[in-house]
Amino acid sequence: MKKILQIILLFFPWNIRRLLLNYLWGFDIHPTAHIGFSYIYPKCLIMEAGAQIGHLNVAIHLEKMTLKEKATIGRGNWITGFPTGTASKHFAHQKNRQSELILGKESAITKNHHLDCTASIHIGNYATIAGYRSQFLTHSIDIYESRQDCHPIVIGDYCFVSTGVIILAGAMLPDYCVLAAGAVLNKAYEEDWTLYAGVPAKPKQSIPQNAKYFS
Repeated sequence: MKKILQIILLFFPWNIRRLLLNYLWGFDIHPTAHIGFSYIYPKCLIMEAGAQIGHLNVAIHLEKMTLKEKATIGRGNWITGFPTGTASKHFAHQKNRQSELILGKESAITKNHHLDCTASIHIGNYATIAGYRSQFLTHSIDIYESRQDCHPIVIGDYCFVSTGVIILAGAMLPDYCVLAAGAVLNKAYEEDWTLYAGVPAKPKQSIPQNAKYFS
């Protein structure tokens, strides 16, 4: 019955739908925030002033999803997780795991991307997940222990993530960085103001600090 109601609500005018989502599901959606024709049902949803989610997105099986002020998600994105506190043996060894997506102030996810939030994905302020068909994969098989394992992904402030990349569990793109098209980021880096590229991604060259995107 609950899922049927969730689908029916898609066809309600937004001003009514927002009130019902806040009242019935306990969401915290600001009056100036907006969700298009999208199925967005994490356990907890916070959308600050001016935050936007476009059409044909799906966000399910997450503990929490936060869009800071004026953050945007375009269209056709698939955002999933694996909630904590379930009876499943998967990830039982990772007691502090957080299944969540945090999208920073005025940051953007464009369209047709896949974000696996089995562990947290934290995208900083003024960052852009650009282009199409990028994959953020926080979990995989630990072949040594023969079990599911997951680690967070962190994208820093003022980052530009190009089209068609793969970002794997435990990876971090530092502040003021670019990840080139088609790259595979599989580890945590610390060097700001850098272009990372390749398979696997490595630092390729410094970015001038007067580049206008970063201000």
